[in-house]
Amino acid sequence: MSKLSGRKLYYTINAVAGLAIFFFGYDQGMMGGVNTSPDYVRVMKLGYSTYEGPSEGFVATITEPTRQGGIVSIYYFGTLLGCLMGGVLGDRLGRIKTMIIGSVWVLVGAALQCSAQNIAWMCCARIVNGIGTGYLNAIVPVWSAEVATHTSRGAFIASEFTLNIFGVVVAYWLEFALGFIGDGTSQVRWRFPIAFQIVPVLAFMACLPMMPESPRWLIKMGRNAEAREILGRLRSEDGDVEAPRAVREYEDIIATVALEKEHASRNSYLSMFLGRNDGGLHIARRVQLSIWLQIVQEWVGIAAITVYAPTIFAEAGYAARKSQWLSGLNDITYMLSTLLAVVTIDRLGRRIGLWWGAVGQGISLILAGAFARLLKDHPEKASEYGGAAALFVFMYTAIFGATWLTIPWVYPTETFPLEVRAKGNAFGVVGWSIGNGWLTLLNPVMFNRIGENTLHIFGAINFLSIPLVWALYPETANRTLEEIDFLFMSDSPWVWNEEANFRRLKEESERARAEGKAAVAPPVTEVVEDSEKKDLQ
Repeated sequence: MSKLSGRKLYYTINAVAGLAIFFFGYDQGMMGGVNTSPDYVRVMKLGYSTYEGPSEGFVATITEPTRQGGIVSIYYFGTLLGCLMGGVLGDRLGRIKTMIIGSVWVLVGAALQCSAQNIAWMCCARIVNGIGTGYLNAIVPVWSAEVATHTSRGAFIASEFTLNIFGVVVAYWLEFALGFIGDGTSQVRWRFPIAFQIVPVLAFMACLPMMPESPRWLIKMGRNAEAREILGRLRSEDGDVEAPRAVREYEDIIATVALEKEHASRNSYLSMFLGRNDGGLHIARRVQLSIWLQIVQEWVGIAAITVYAPTIFAEAGYAARKSQWLSGLNDITYMLSTLLAVVTIDRLGRRIGLWWGAVGQGISLILAGAFARLLKDHPEKASEYGGAAALFVFMYTAIFGATWLTIPWVYPTETFPLEVRAKGNAFGVVGWSIGNGWLTLLNPVMFNRIGENTLHIFGAINFLSIPLVWALYPETANRTLEEIDFLFMSDSPWVWNEEANFRRLKEESERARAEGKAAVAPPVTEVVEDSEKKDLQ
């Protein structure tokens, strides 16, 4: 593995990172089937089961939805803790070691979950498992971004999310198949799917020691010779450390690290959140953008569709088994749509992807809600209105998979300086944990009180996200990780001012490079000095 270079090494890293992302998707999708397992419902005291005949077997009825939701949502408390812990260790110990530590947490959590005997045991196991997932969510995308080229960084990470949704698909169909064992009351129906997540994590751990460390982290730690060797392998087919692309990237990173070390006091989570001592780099602004993009990702409706789609399929007149088939096919559509993100995320950019995704998702949600209402009011036309509602559910899922699924995960890996990149991405995972945990508890309440009108609320939020992205989220596609600092050096948070600042500093950087000076440091230092002068005034 150590002899690989160029595209072979690039694709190998992508595949190994994909194992972790596959686990992440599988782990999310797994609980949907576990929650409907009669034996799980009995052990956790969530309700009861009734026999529905040989074709359906035993079907669980939930009488304690709050308890059920609590078991699911407490996992996100674990991911919140894990991402903060992983962010610290990722910057101190390196990306590879931190991913190994996160994997160990996952293995312990999975073992505890699949052996759980009561709700307290299960909740503790879910927290442990969530901590491990938080580690991996904070570090794997950062590692991927730091080894990728600036022109394919988005596609590199987006391709991993195809495996993420493949994990959801595997979880769904595995649990669907296990429902046919006996009369459906076997413990295997829920304990085996939980245990199965150990397989990809073990494979991931086995590959990590053979993977190259992030060259950017190595330079930050003063291990420049190792970083040059890895950059040579990544940016040339023959591993030439003197390849022009490798040399230019190495020089840019060296200049950036030299500057960032002058402002090490901004490295704590609190300093980052409050923007203390950031030397004009506006770290706090980047933190807020990362957190809120992940929260909005959950509020554009994916959690609602996941919850309500089976209800729409059932009310359309489809039998229980057919509804399950449709839900499974919807997951497959979801997975295939991520391939569109791989093609478009770097070509169209992050902003356009978020815009067209919000428009398509908003229209789909509003129409799905409208046809679901007509379905209730006119049950005699269940096939027409139910089919239309199901169509827009599929359409929403496909658009989300092509846009809003991947971009909010890519964005935080790009927008933070090297010295705090792992911690910065951890803030994105914090936003994801808050959004997911919040809606896991809120969605059942909303659907119980206002039914399909919940979809209209989330549809409206999609349209509200468009001006938010337009005004506050600058484009990061096809820009190096070092150049992106130029965007956020602007004192104004508005995109048009940030773009003007980027153009000015990029020109100064190119001029300095042509004169044989450091490529990045002079313009940045100038901004820092200006910022310090303003503070004194």
